[in-house]
Amino acid sequence: MNFSRGLAALIFIAFFQNILVADEYLYKDEVIHNPKFTKDVNKLGSELYSKTGVSLRLVCIKEFKPFDNILEYEKNLIQEFKEPTILLTFSELDKKVDILVNDTSLYKYFDREQVLSPAASPFQALAIAVTSSSSFDNFIAHITNYGGTILPLIGLRTKKYEILGMYSAALYNGYSDISEQVAQSKGVTLKNAAGNTNKNFLFIIKIIFYGTILLAIIQYTRRVMYRRTHKDEL
Repeated sequence: MNFSRGLAALIFIAFFQNILVADEYLYKDEVIHNPKFTKDVNKLGSELYSKTGVSLRLVCIKEFKPFDNILEYEKNLIQEFKEPTILLTFSELDKKVDILVNDTSLYKYFDREQVLSPAASPFQALAIAVTSSSSFDNFIAHITNYGGTILPLIGLRTKKYEILGMYSAALYNGYSDISEQVAQSKGVTLKNAAGNTNKNFLFIIKIIFYGTILLAIIQYTRRVMYRRTHKDEL
């Protein structure tokens, strides 16, 4: 009888511990609430930590208030972690994504600027540089910063009922990108990483982006040709 009770207690403790760590890597989720997304993030995060000792935690919040900005929010939250931690944070209402570490040496394992780049490709970076640069240095900074795996997806126009799917795709894409870079830097392979999925997402982004540019060029050309052939009507 005592043995049975002891066994039951052990099973209960093991089950309870599993519940406690279930959301260890998707540390906060006030936005998506998708069981598959939660499972995929925690599975990849657990493998990354077991193989590299680096903890990558994803935080999805509605807004960073009462903090002044997302960085202040992250600085407050990251104090909770003792192990080497990379914090990927998304604030929905503030439309902000950021990455912070609790040990600056962790930045050498991944390219923060690339992950957070608003451009998925060199051509998209060029378009942003041409339209947004305020100086030559700013132009160079824009044109050399591309390969973003989060913002290009979040920036897509989508229907209201598809927004959560877009968020989960973008954030998992970025989470996997960071994970793979850290793993590669550490000389290990992650079997749960997105791999080709990242490439497929970015390929879709490029198709949409280039298609939009091509459509704009065609429309502009048609307008110019119409004006030239209908001068008398103007």
